[in-house]
Amino acid sequence: MVITVQNVTANTAMVIWPTIPSCIDSFYSIMYQANWNTMTSAYSREHFQRQERIPGSRTFYIVENLTPLTTYILCVTCQSANPSSDQCKIFHTLAQDPSSVNSKKKDLALGIWLTSSIILLIIACIFLYGCLHIWWRKRQERARALNAESDDRDKRQTWENEEKSTETYEKPGLLLVNEDNKAEDISTDGSHVAPTVKDPSTTDETNSLTPNDQEEAAVQQTALN
Repeated sequence: MVITVQNVTANTAMVIWPTIPSCIDSFYSIMYQANWNTMTSAYSREHFQRQERIPGSRTFYIVENLTPLTTYILCVTCQSANPSSDQCKIFHTLAQDPSSVNSKKKDLALGIWLTSSIILLIIACIFLYGCLHIWWRKRQERARALNAESDDRDKRQTWENEEKSTETYEKPGLLLVNEDNKAEDISTDGSHVAPTVKDPSTTDETNSLTPNDQEEAAVQQTALN
């Protein structure tokens, strides 16, 4: 069985093999090992560190994750049989392409940058949310304090107005006016009689008059009014 290895790069290689009729309904085993320098007539499966199982309907496989500038031996067998020399092939991987190295470095740097940016964005969103939450709480507390102060001011103003009203009604002048209004004389025929204003200079003379003289003086005063 002729094994062909082609499209070899620093990290990959494609292996192609002819169809084996006995493996169409079974599977192929692909075994490869690095740093293989000696060819012998027989090989043991235990000598190969890497083994892959391929469906019987396929006749090619791409080996990946190879080491650059390394010698490999690759064997293809039907099912799990030990390979023979005609079922194996030796090939060498190429040197790493500087452009691909730079591309990988750029991809790695871009990935790190994107990850860092996402983490920083998440931290910034959390910080912004915390600041807005604190600002809203302070605003609510300030509004409640202003409302409480306004209520206290209104209550204090109402209390002061009530106190002023009470003091106004309790003034001595208003009490005297009310007493004078109550002391208005009513004439015998039901007519309203205006209150008399007493002259302090005549108080002594009025007191010295007899009751009859006082009645005559009152009648004269009424007639004059």
